[in-house]
Amino acid sequence: MPDMLVKLYDLPKLDPILQLMEEQGITVRRGIPPEKHLVLNWIRENFYEGWASEADVAFTNKPSTIFLAQDRDTKAIVGFGCYEATYKCYFGPTGVHPAYRGRQIGSALLLACLHGLAGLGYAYGVIGGAGPVEFYKKAAGAIEIPDSVPGIYRDLLRE
Repeated sequence: MPDMLVKLYDLPKLDPILQLMEEQGITVRRGIPPEKHLVLNWIRENFYEGWASEADVAFTNKPSTIFLAQDRDTKAIVGFGCYEATYKCYFGPTGVHPAYRGRQIGSALLLACLHGLAGLGYAYGVIGGAGPVEFYKKAAGAIEIPDSVPGIYRDLLRE
């Protein structure tokens, strides 16, 4: 999976997609430390232990660099997105629960995180090991970085 580059100075506006989320009963907000254990358990159960490790780091940044998507009615976590978790200026990991996919929650989390990177003063952001390349192209105008496979995760310890 290639790394991708995003122009943070030319992102789509965040307010319209956050409004769409609210209309769907989804709140997108920054995670806070008292809920870290709940979020990390949810990530472990629904995705990967490695992603939980990266999200753990995102919770330690001040302010935290993890955004959560939460169902307003059930209060359940339905998605997450991180930035500055593994490397400076990097987006990811991110995931949306399968039952909530197709509702642009992933786009909302992506844009919230990319706007967070822009707010830190970066002009460009990197999506490391981008899985859904076409999604990132459409949602944020990302472009593939040539010769970026296997990228930063090439020597990652695995179980």
